[in-house]
Amino acid sequence: MSVAEEVRRYWDADSVVYDDAPNHHPTGAGELAAWMAALSDLLPPAPSRVLDCGAGTGFLSITAARLGHRVTAVDLSPGMLQRLRVKAEAGGLEVEVIEGPAEQPPPGKFDAVIERHLMWTLPDPVTTLRAWRDVAPSGRLILFEGMWGTADPLERIRRTARDLATRAGSAPGRSRHGGHHAEYPRALKDSMPLGSGATPAALAALVAESGWSAPRLHRLRDIEWASNLDLSLLERIVGVPARFAIVAGA
Repeated sequence: MSVAEEVRRYWDADSVVYDDAPNHHPTGAGELAAWMAALSDLLPPAPSRVLDCGAGTGFLSITAARLGHRVTAVDLSPGMLQRLRVKAEAGGLEVEVIEGPAEQPPPGKFDAVIERHLMWTLPDPVTTLRAWRDVAPSGRLILFEGMWGTADPLERIRRTARDLATRAGSAPGRSRHGGHHAEYPRALKDSMPLGSGATPAALAALVAESGWSAPRLHRLRDIEWASNLDLSLLERIVGVPARFAIVAGA
């Protein structure tokens, strides 16, 4: 089985429960408003042509479409994309849906390329970033990412504390991941250059290496704050992982 097929099968299986994890599909009014503000601030003026790579079940695509952008959503998993279609139809929104790998984007020209929590899954991040630049040569790149995994020693400690706080304040059987199933097989995860997470500095360096100009770092404090308010008191004391956006190009 090829790596692409293994990844596709993983996300097809996960598509059934993906949105059960709060950080995958926020539903609180405050956090949704914070995401709407972040996209409104960081995307070019609407209506622009936006490519959402690794769109999954469509959280970013739907939000951008609600802001008046013309969105094309690309994902390797047909299961994920089917859920995106259902959401778009339910919201009366038009989102073009394309099944395929993120490193082979559809022809541009796009005004912006966006992604959320996709970078860790890419076998070759720099090559993929270059492919995105090719379809948005005068456009903007926005990577929505967060601190997780083993990239930062302090975040590893906070993640352990966060898991303990979640278990302590949860109803029996509740998972921190919602219904999210097991992680990638170890061999597959180890084959991904960013499989253990990445710091903002590491991502900014990759963006610059791929030819995107002037990478800028934005801390998404409003999103952190809004999502933290929806947690139990114990979880709020530990806090949510730092979230940020790397923006480059026009």
